[in-house]
Amino acid sequence: MTRLDRRQFLLGSAATLAAGASASALPASKLAQRRQGFGAAATLWDLQADPRLGEAISTYCTQVVPVLELKWPMLRPDAHTFAFERADAILDFARANDLTMRGHTLAWYHDIPDWTKQIKDSKEVERAYLDHIGTVVSYYKDKLTSWDVVNEPIPDNPKGISDRRDTFWTQHLGKNWIPLAFRTAAAADPYVKLAINEYDIESVKDSFIAKRAAYRNLIMELLDQGIPLHAVGLQSHLHAELEIDTHGLAEFVTELRSWGLEVLVTELDVDDQKLTGSPAERDAIVAKRVDDLLTAISASGPVRSILTWGLSDRYSWINGTFARKDKQPNRPLPLDGEFKPKPFMDVISKFTRDA
Repeated sequence: MTRLDRRQFLLGSAATLAAGASASALPASKLAQRRQGFGAAATLWDLQADPRLGEAISTYCTQVVPVLELKWPMLRPDAHTFAFERADAILDFARANDLTMRGHTLAWYHDIPDWTKQIKDSKEVERAYLDHIGTVVSYYKDKLTSWDVVNEPIPDNPKGISDRRDTFWTQHLGKNWIPLAFRTAAAADPYVKLAINEYDIESVKDSFIAKRAAYRNLIMELLDQGIPLHAVGLQSHLHAELEIDTHGLAEFVTELRSWGLEVLVTELDVDDQKLTGSPAERDAIVAKRVDDLLTAISASGPVRSILTWGLSDRYSWINGTFARKDKQPNRPLPLDGEFKPKPFMDVISKFTRDA
């Protein structure tokens, strides 16, 4: 069943954020080809609480992705309920502002609701898993440009290229949890772009290089199995104190593209907690990291989709998670806390001008 008891309230709130009339849904083939460019993640709570956020997204962006609203806990509060209304409200906001929307995420080791963990029988776990992915992708068929089908499958310190993250899903479904997710999503919507998504593979650090190698190995395995994988997400939650591995990253992206895969920047931001200096000095280093990242990725072709994980520093998860010792706010995003553009935004403009 679908719970829609709060649907009208949420749609009304989204409408107040929008400028102009709602756009009609695009056919799947047209939607998949539509220009992606630059976008940002947002929660419905923040969009409803602060009109400036919606105005900034409509001004700077061509796409949007929900932070929480398509993840299992919010979308699936219990085994019998699919609560689509909050994600629908963000989709309505996107359409009203001529933005596309992508989906995040169908299968992840984190944020698994308690009711799912209480299932002990592996066959029942598989049924719930397939039902969730199939129902959600079918519901949004022809409405989204892409899905992060599997999120963060590689451990932070892989021991070798075949190392995979141990998850609730692997405990019940084994290594098949990843192919199952992609095949189920493709069956539910044969036109939507299906992506795998991972973090901490961009910088110069041994653990990042090892993680990138394991990510490459997994992607190659999936392609060898004929899995319907169309795109590779580089989350790009960057660490400002670490330089980008420009050579290694460029080679990696070039190889992915040679395999026919699109490369997406899906969750870009820069944690500056370990930087010293004035805000302007920190902003310059942050912009340099972003420029190096996008230069490496674009060495073999244009970067057609760049999403930041938030748009304004005011609504970044980093400030709540990685507090600076000097008590100053972290400055991880293209706009500052007052929605004014920083050098970060200049870099984004440089790489999306002709996207």
